[in-house]
Amino acid sequence: MSAFPTHTPGGTSFLQRFEGLNDHLPGAAIPAVAALRAEAAEVFRATGLPTRRVEAWRYTDLSQLSRAEFREALLAVEDAPALPVARCAHRAVFLDGRFRAELSTLPEGARPLSEALHEAVAHMGRPDSERPLEALNAMLFEDGLVLELGEGVDGGEIEILSVATGPAAMAFHPRHQIRLARGAKLSLIETATGPEGSQHFHNPVFDIDVAEGANLIHVRAQREPDTAYHLAQINVRVAGGGVYDAFALNAGGKVSRCEIHLILAGPKAEAHLNGAQLASDGQVADVTTLIEHNEPDCASRQTVKTVLTGKSRGVFQGKILVRRPAQKTDGYQMNQSLLLSEDAEMDSKPQLEIYADDVKCSHGATVGALDPDQLFYLRSRGVPGDQARAMLVRAFLDEAIEIVRSDTARAALEEAIAVWWTKHGGLSLPPEGEAA
Repeated sequence: MSAFPTHTPGGTSFLQRFEGLNDHLPGAAIPAVAALRAEAAEVFRATGLPTRRVEAWRYTDLSQLSRAEFREALLAVEDAPALPVARCAHRAVFLDGRFRAELSTLPEGARPLSEALHEAVAHMGRPDSERPLEALNAMLFEDGLVLELGEGVDGGEIEILSVATGPAAMAFHPRHQIRLARGAKLSLIETATGPEGSQHFHNPVFDIDVAEGANLIHVRAQREPDTAYHLAQINVRVAGGGVYDAFALNAGGKVSRCEIHLILAGPKAEAHLNGAQLASDGQVADVTTLIEHNEPDCASRQTVKTVLTGKSRGVFQGKILVRRPAQKTDGYQMNQSLLLSEDAEMDSKPQLEIYADDVKCSHGATVGALDPDQLFYLRSRGVPGDQARAMLVRAFLDEAIEIVRSDTARAALEEAIAVWWTKHGGLSLPPEGEAA
């Protein structure tokens, strides 16, 4: 248990809500689900929302979240807001955390979690005091997507679209499960959005299993309003020869955090955990990862780029753990940050913990402002100052997103970046490629 339990108003209100709604939550009559929720409630009762005295949350302050009051989105929304244009042939739409069948087109093998609880609960990890937000999710989840692909199936592309309807301050805790059998393939594009001014709290958890030789591309475009909270936990297990190729974009939220715990559980498994973060006045953007190399001949790659303006904070905490059996490990980790304001702050903590002898691992971090020589070069050729800055930022971000293999996913990321820059940068970024 945490050495510093916190019984804050926000933490207490979540417990009170659970106690009042327990008998009405999905799966209340299923013993395994009820036991999971009860266990999660005990963990959360002991820990509460994490404070900065907890090392894993040292740089990310949830005190404002702990003081906020939320209501759960228990009732279906009758009047759906205008949705973004569908990017894929298949899409699962969630309004305030609840699945909307009439707005969705699911592929074979996909179901809403509320209809698959008997099977899904077996794939949920036990509540852990080291992960209080996941315990909160287990306590109050109502819906989510369960997607299973059979052996050798190519699932194509599917989008999970999460929309907060606002303006009421609602909290929702979706639980998504993605399971790929041997040799299966899938591109998962996740988009989270909401109306300006919405003060919602989005607390999703993903349970992902990539079997032998399977390949999952997972791209997250988080573009919720600057008044919202987005705290995501992604748990991934990759078997031998499997590949998990992820890109996470934090481009919204008062406080946004994408936390990934990944286990390379078989020989020659691969993980790519890349991302970008954009934050302006009053925003905190956090990427926290743990990659466990448990077997030999595995590789992991991670590059996270952060752009900060105004009085904002960026956080990168990345750890590569190489256990003794994981000989021939190849691990690389890099965090690069661009500060566009003297008031911005970047906290970077890359880590290596190695117990094997025959490994190739490296990590690094850079933090700096725009290159004055590059700015001078552009200005000397007649490019106005604001446009020159935008072009250099565009080039910095292009290096991050150009590695995304899905054209559809790159388009989602481009749109989220353009929206953020128009709002916070004072002008639109130039189109992709123009900065070169």
